[in-house]
Order: sequence, then C-alpha cells, then structure tokens
Amino acid sequence: MAAQVHLRANHCILLPSTSFSSLHTFSLVNSSNLGGLGRSFLGLNDRISIAERRVIKRKNDSSSVIIRASAGGAAIWDGFMPEKSSKAPALSDVFWPSAGAFAAMAMLGKIDQILAPKGISMTIAPLGAVCAVLFATPSSPGARKYNMFMAQIGCAAIGVLAFTILGPGWLARSTALSAAMAFMIYTRSVHPPAASLPLLFIDGVKLHQLNYWYALFPGAAGCILLCLIQEMVCYLKENVKF
Repeated sequence: MAAQVHLRANHCILLPSTSFSSLHTFSLVNSSNLGGLGRSFLGLNDRISIAERRVIKRKNDSSSVIIRASAGGAAIWDGFMPEKSSKAPALSDVFWPSAGAFAAMAMLGKIDQILAPKGISMTIAPLGAVCAVLFATPSSPGARKYNMFMAQIGCAAIGVLAFTILGPGWLARSTALSAAMAFMIYTRSVHPPAASLPLLFIDGVKLHQLNYWYALFPGAAGCILLCLIQEMVCYLKENVKF
C-alpha cells in the first residue's frame, strides 16, 4: 500500500484518491470539511478562495496525468520484454521440441508422397502452428486434446460452410473467421492454429474437392499424428536431460 502523502498548499491539502490509489492520483480536500480539530491541527483557515482552488486543482490534475502516464507506459513496455524466468532453459528442453517438429514434418511429407496421385496433401501451414503449441507449450490450454480436436473440426467445417454460401472473397473470409472465433469461445475450445483453417480452405482451390471431408482431413487427421509425437517429446524432455 502506497504511503499517504499530505501536501499543504496555502489553505488546501491533497489526499490520495481511494478509487485510484493504485495509480497514485490525488484529490483536493476542502479544509472546511475537516472539522474544528482538523483545522486547528493543520493550522488552516476556514475559507479557501476560488482562485486558490483552481490553481491547486490544476497542479494536482497535471501531476496526476504525469503519474498515470508513467504507470501506464511501464505496463505497455513490459509486454515487449521476454518473460521473466529464474534460469535459461536446458539444452534438452530446446532440442526435443525442435526434433519433434522435424519428425512431424518429415512424416507428413512422406504421407504427401503417398497421397500425391490423388492431388491432396497433409502438410498444411496450420499444422506447423499446432507443432509449436503441442511441443513447446504442452501445458497451455491450447494444447489440450479437447480444445485441439473440437476447434480443428468445428473451424474447418465453418470454413466449408462459409465458402459454400458466400463463395470466395473477403466476405467469406471475414465471416468464417468471425464465426470460428465465436465457436471456439462458446465451446471453450480456444486453439489458435484452428482459426487459420477456414481461410486456408476458402483460398485453397485444391482443397475445395474435399468439401465437408475437410472437417476431418487434413487438420484433425494430422493432429492425431502430432499427438503421438507430442507424447514422445514430453517423455524425452522429462527423462533425457542434458
């Protein structure tokens, strides 16, 4: 709790405002409202001229603005700094997630070679973001299996529906993304990589042939493989440290 500051200026005192004490703002208090004991203790007169009040209030307002700006500026710049940690991550904590990402993309690439005659691919950009969530931040809400599969399937289906009704273009993209956000929030399944699935379908001509199968493939199907690799990555991070 910030210490109370009493500033005596002619016939007024400045007290910290209780509603904005965290910002260290100050409010003007008329000495005539303090009672006889307060006036005799502070040695203040009963009346304060309007001119004196305006001068002190102007000074008080300017000081409050400066203090507010400094406090708000510190909070803004704090977001541009790296997260504070007691120590740097171990080499194994960096290596295993990176190795897992390499293995995931290598396996998806091999599957692509098998699926190439059919003109479809498993390697889509959102799965790269899924790798980052699953391997680098496995304890985050976005890495929960419910969040991932619910969002992947729902957002992909929304993309197909928006394209079917509105066709290609900015209106379909904006509508699909908005609906995908609402879906994830309502179902409590926020999974950031899934928000790109509707946009990918609307702009990807090769994916249009999948129609509503796109809800399961390649996003949800690819996530099954990534979940298996995540289990290996988490096991190695816990048991093989260097």
